[in-house]
Amino acid sequence: MPGPFTVWTYDWVPQGPRGHVRDIRLRWALEEAGLPYAVRSVRFEDRTGPDHLAIQPFAQVPALQDGEITLFESGACLLHLADLSEALMPRDPQARAETLQWVIAGLNSVEMVSVPWWFIGLSKPPENPLEGWLNARLDRLSAVLATRDHLAADRFTVADLLMADILRVPKLRVLLGPYPALEAYTARMLDRPAFRKARQDQLDHFAAADAARAEAARAEG
Repeated sequence: MPGPFTVWTYDWVPQGPRGHVRDIRLRWALEEAGLPYAVRSVRFEDRTGPDHLAIQPFAQVPALQDGEITLFESGACLLHLADLSEALMPRDPQARAETLQWVIAGLNSVEMVSVPWWFIGLSKPPENPLEGWLNARLDRLSAVLATRDHLAADRFTVADLLMADILRVPKLRVLLGPYPALEAYTARMLDRPAFRKARQDQLDHFAAADAARAEAARAEG
């Protein structure tokens, strides 16, 4: 019997990343699978401490505990959960293979381009040298999703969860205007109750941290 499940995240982050910290991928997956879980926090200031590095050697989040098993990297955690739940990955060999290939495509063919594109854009260069590369990837993804509602197995899978989370990053989603199939796909995935709950729970988690910090500041004052 799998579990109990624990998702590790930060105790607090600034406003900008809220709703996008990658523990949301694990929360969403667990909600879709109907698996109960707890959320534990590492203090943002302690992310490079030995205890957290023992769980996540790159000083990031998320990490996942499933009983005696501990994993880091959101993609690895999602695949682990998908192995436990048919809601996330079908058991038919062909459908499973399709799901796996699209999870890897999300990480290696889309996010590998979109994250450095976003990072370069933070400095507001006159031209982003990765813009053409990113648009080429969106062109190809759009061609696929113009012909079907889901990436694999003719139904929602963990591959859709991951791809939608990649595409919903605000600066990237702005680029989806010329790609109606991608915009419609992203909107459909984000309208799922499991995503909406996972996102609100993450926002509430960080809002509670704000309240705790404010109370601590008043106590010190």
